[in-house]
Amino acid sequence: MTEDNKNRTGVARRDDWKTESMPEQHETFVLDRSFSDEEMDVLRRGNIPQAMEDKWFWYMEGSTLWAHRSWTGYCIYQIDFKEGNNHIVTVNRNPEQYKCTSIQEDIESLNKLLGWWTQVPYDHHNEWLSETYDALEKAGKG
Repeated sequence: MTEDNKNRTGVARRDDWKTESMPEQHETFVLDRSFSDEEMDVLRRGNIPQAMEDKWFWYMEGSTLWAHRSWTGYCIYQIDFKEGNNHIVTVNRNPEQYKCTSIQEDIESLNKLLGWWTQVPYDHHNEWLSETYDALEKAGKG
């Protein structure tokens, strides 16, 4: 991230962070979820990570939100927001970039992430703690 981007406030853009394209190995599903105008405004602003614990960089172009892992730049989710709240989600299925293979798990994870991302202010630290706890639970170490 450049010093200009670090100090800039406003809307996140694709070139504010290292990003990779969605790989050819991907899957799509419908996310049935409504968003308030305020929540959509927060998502439109995006997120430029400011700390190591902040695992996500996201931005919007038009009505599409692109969510990338901040350390690798891998595109994990692409959400095309649709009227009627039936949003089309494209999810990364390259096993070297993203291990999840279950649409149901992705729906649960994405809903949880969207809940965090639409909070004002966005609390990346608590999101990181929650993701870490969930991973430990899934591994049977919680």
